[in-house]
Amino acid sequence: MNTSPILVTGATGKQGNATARRLLADGRPVRALVRDATAPAAAALAAAGAQLAVGDFDDPASLPPALDGVAAVFAIPPIEAALGKTDLEETRVRTLIDAVVAAGVEQVVLSTLATASTDLPGAVAKARIERYLQERVATATVLRPVRFMTNYINPPGTGIDGISGGVHRHLFPPHQPMQIIALEDIAEFGALAFADPARFAGRTLELAGDEPTPVEAAAAISTATGIPVRYEQLTDEEAAAVGPGIVEAKESWESGSRWHADVEALRVIHPGLRTFTDWLAQSGAAALREHLS
Repeated sequence: MNTSPILVTGATGKQGNATARRLLADGRPVRALVRDATAPAAAALAAAGAQLAVGDFDDPASLPPALDGVAAVFAIPPIEAALGKTDLEETRVRTLIDAVVAAGVEQVVLSTLATASTDLPGAVAKARIERYLQERVATATVLRPVRFMTNYINPPGTGIDGISGGVHRHLFPPHQPMQIIALEDIAEFGALAFADPARFAGRTLELAGDEPTPVEAAAAISTATGIPVRYEQLTDEEAAAVGPGIVEAKESWESGSRWHADVEALRVIHPGLRTFTDWLAQSGAAALREHLS
């Protein structure tokens, strides 16, 4: 086993944290890139065995020390695209990739965003980021996860997702399949790529573990938690109140845009790929009961 660490960016966020912990469980050394080493999430990673490297994509000088001696990088773009700042997101990731190349690191696993049949601005920016990576890094793998199963636990204050008053609200049509993925499975695909770089070099994987309709997902939550939950699609007015990006995404989805991960093919690569029912049984139902109580 390679004893050089893997640098995980976004290590205190959802995907980065799950991936760092998955690699540590495999016995792989992890160096976690954090902005604040005293933050509770950073301290928890250090307690789990990760090295901490303080750095920031907006401070290019902080990246070479973090990359010194690493074997590979798990990279998560900042979430600026969700805030309409795709140019800033792209600049930050290019800065990281340039630092990776300068450090001589030859493997990067980049997690971006699932593609759909219609390109929205955030997806277009992420596609440029992916090309920039693939043109510069020898062993590059791109993961494109769909919506996280843990989004059901999100606070509902954003006006979308989460569950409030027994109702889950989102932009998806209620009776059409909606692909979702467990964070643990994103981490699993990352770990597989680091364990066998040659197998995953140059590959782009759309990631999903299940595809219930929103109504079916609400029913599954009700069954698993014992708490009644129903689904409501956002109206056009409610979508507009959240923001113009949500309006655009809702219109795109209603016009037929869909994620298109091949769940059964992914299950061949990763036989333990979780369904929504699996996730609820393993951890989701308990987290939801606590969240909804």
